[in-house]
Amino acid sequence: MNGLKSSLGEIRDAAAGVGQGKAGVEALLCVPATLLTLAAEAAHGSALRVGGETCHAAESGAHTGDVSAEMLADAGATHVIVGHSERRTDHAESNETAALRAGMTPIICIGESLDQRKAGETLEFVASQIAGSIPDGAAAEQIVIAYEPIWAIGTGEVATPDQIDEVHTAIRTRLAERFGADAADLIPLLYGGSMKPGNAAEILAVKDVNGGLIGGASLKAADFLAIYGQAK
Repeated sequence: MNGLKSSLGEIRDAAAGVGQGKAGVEALLCVPATLLTLAAEAAHGSALRVGGETCHAAESGAHTGDVSAEMLADAGATHVIVGHSERRTDHAESNETAALRAGMTPIICIGESLDQRKAGETLEFVASQIAGSIPDGAAAEQIVIAYEPIWAIGTGEVATPDQIDEVHTAIRTRLAERFGADAADLIPLLYGGSMKPGNAAEILAVKDVNGGLIGGASLKAADFLAIYGQAK
C-alpha cells in the first residue's frame, strides 16, 4: 500500500532504465490499482511491464471496493500478485484462477512463518501451499511462483543462500511431479523477502532462483534498476 501520483516519476525512471530490455530478463512493477492505468502509460514503449497487487475471485458483481482480474487487465496489467502472505492473512485470499481467467500471469506467493521454520515445517508447508494454489488445468507456462518467507518481509532479515536453495529445490521437485520435469523447468521461481541491491547478486546466483519479488527496493527506481542490472 504505497504509491501516489507523485510516484510516477520513479516509474518513468524505471521504464527509461529498462529501455527495450535485455535478453532473457523480464522487468515488472506491480502497483496499486489507483496508479495502474497511469503506470501503464508511463511504461509505454519500454520493456517494463505493469501488474496488479491483488484481485478478487469474481469477474464482477456486488463486491464493493474490490478489483477484479478483468479490471486490472483492462487497465493495462499483464500480471497480478496472488496469495501474498499479507492477503492470505488479512483476507484468506488466493485468486490464481481469476488471473488466468482474465488472461494474466499470476505470481503465486508461498512462504512459511518464523514459527513454522523453527518447527522444521517449512518444506511440508510450502508443498501444501503449492498443491492448494495452482489451479487444476493450469499450464506451466502460465504461472510464476514466488517464495517469500513471511519472517523476511519488511524485517531486513534475509534467508541464507542455503535456506533459499533448499526451498527452491523442493519447489522445483514438486512442480516436476505436477507438470513433468521439462515443463517445470520453464516456471520462473522468484525469491522475495528483503532483496536489495547489496544482496541481489548472491541470491540470484542460487540454483533455481530465476528472479526476485522485490519489496521496499522497488519503490525507488535506482534500487530497482540496480537489481535489474544484476539479473541474468
